[in-house]
Amino acid sequence: MMGGRILVLAPHPDDEIVACGIAALRARTAGARVFVLYLTTGVPERAALWPWQRPGYAGRVGRRREEALAVAALFGLEPVLFRETPSRRLREGLDHAAADLDHAVRGCGADALWVPAFEGGHQDHDAANALAASFAGRLPVWEFAAYNFAGGRVGSNRFAAPRGGEIALDATDAEAERKRRALGCYVSERGNLGHVGAGHEACRPLSAYDYGAKPNAGRLFRERFHWIPFRHPRVDFAPSSEVYRDIGSWIGNRGSAGKAERAAMLGDRPSCEPRQPDRELSRALDEPQSKRALAGEPGEGGERDQGGFLRAPAGGNQEGGAARTQRQAFEESSLGKPG
Repeated sequence: MMGGRILVLAPHPDDEIVACGIAALRARTAGARVFVLYLTTGVPERAALWPWQRPGYAGRVGRRREEALAVAALFGLEPVLFRETPSRRLREGLDHAAADLDHAVRGCGADALWVPAFEGGHQDHDAANALAASFAGRLPVWEFAAYNFAGGRVGSNRFAAPRGGEIALDATDAEAERKRRALGCYVSERGNLGHVGAGHEACRPLSAYDYGAKPNAGRLFRERFHWIPFRHPRVDFAPSSEVYRDIGSWIGNRGSAGKAERAAMLGDRPSCEPRQPDRELSRALDEPQSKRALAGEPGEGGERDQGGFLRAPAGGNQEGGAARTQRQAFEESSLGKPG
């Protein structure tokens, strides 16, 4: 059984489910606490919206956060921070994001990071992957396939190419249904989640990437609609040359995620034997929930500091926390009170 305290880096509220919902369920069932740091609001900046949408900008941000809290309640996840950075702007503030991540890692006592893969699905996913890479010398980092356009076809929860150490997670019927329910909570994103499946996920130890170059040859997922001749709010028109120039420059300046440091953390994969924590994680994720009861509420209650971060508790085994309250409210409103 896997213990531990996992911190998921969600570039947007919904990526904690899109990329690793099944894995989070299995980790919770195995006894782990799963925390989430939401790196952006998930909503593009006000100026990127249609003029008639702009007065409702704050409401859009608020709804997305409420949806994330409902999902956290459903899955037993523990939000540590909702950052105020708009979608598509993460790469411009990675220093601030790194400071928030450092605070979150220490506050929740994380011993592993999970992050969407570097695959060209969304510029914020790729920036988040670089952010996680800058912490690879401190704790293990696992990346999860979200979506890509490798080979000119949309791929969901499957890596564009193997790089070693991949773990395939095939959901049970119960797990797939739970993930579909979670995706359904994100009503505001319904039009953007049609390509996301619920039956399969894939993860691997973080690979070594050249963040200054496009992740894949050919057109990227984020580039599919760059041909549109007008500025549509749902399309990120930022040139990939600028996106990866900025991400590559930032990671280079950080002086982190070097090959030697990465090899020490990953155990020189794929040629070398995985290290003990990786074997334990693999066993836990490979075991579906049908062999165990779904996990209950998050275990030890944590307190929050003045910045809104969750602190690691000093001890004890209190049931509760914000996610517990939200989960009860969600289940009562959606499923009815037990009776």
